[in-house]
Amino acid sequence: MIIAETKRLRLRLLQKEDLDELLKIWGDSETMKYCGGAGTREQEARSLEYYIKQQEEMGFSPYAVELKENGELIGVCGFNPPRGEADAELMYHFNKAHWGKGYAKEAVEETLEYARTSLDISRVDAMVDIENKASGEILKRYGFQLVGMKWCDATKKEEEYYQLVL
Repeated sequence: MIIAETKRLRLRLLQKEDLDELLKIWGDSETMKYCGGAGTREQEARSLEYYIKQQEEMGFSPYAVELKENGELIGVCGFNPPRGEADAELMYHFNKAHWGKGYAKEAVEETLEYARTSLDISRVDAMVDIENKASGEILKRYGFQLVGMKWCDATKKEEEYYQLVL
């Protein structure tokens, strides 16, 4: 099911059949170096099942990001369950072959617009490794405010903690 489209991208619900393409992202050590490292096929299959169930139960999840021109899955962008006071946590990861093309910015913008218009989400948080300057800039561009540092279990270190009121 398609949840949103931009000029170049289509965001849709994740499916079990996406696992091989997701492994090019979640299973890649360079792509995931700021997010706790690459996962194995078994770990990412469990993550995918978790996100599909999250969508069914909560009405939101990370979404597959596809190129409209050919349907290629190039990333994920959407929401993890809430932590603390926020309604959801924004997350995004993209295949490194598609870095530097503005796809993350485009997907984040559309995902936040979808949350504003279609989801019961009023506050979103996000965490970013301090060394991941590009992700921090994307968050700031779309109105997230840096509120401090917070422990991240996945990376086992303090990360920048951002919040956005929609």
